Amino acid sequence: MRARFAAFTLVLATLAGCTTMTPAERRAADEASCRDYGFRNGTDAFAECLQRIDLSREADRRAWRNNDPFYGRPSVVYSPVIVR
Repeated sequence: MRARFAAFTLVLATLAGCTTMTPAERRAADEASCRDYGFRNGTDAFAECLQRIDLSREADRRAWRNNDPFYGRPSVVYSPVIVR
């Protein structure tokens, strides 16, 4: 019983560390990436870098949605019509 509890606690602790980023944290990470690439804040190149990151993220979302077999497809309800 203790082993199960310890395993359960370990799983919960692991999942607690898997939090999503807030928009502000994502923006800061994107800006840090662009600075790491060598772009400077306030330049057109820096803005284009941020735009490319955003467009790439949106393309990933779109690709994920298109691979989902139930996303965006109409629901078909089968209702037999009996003619006598």
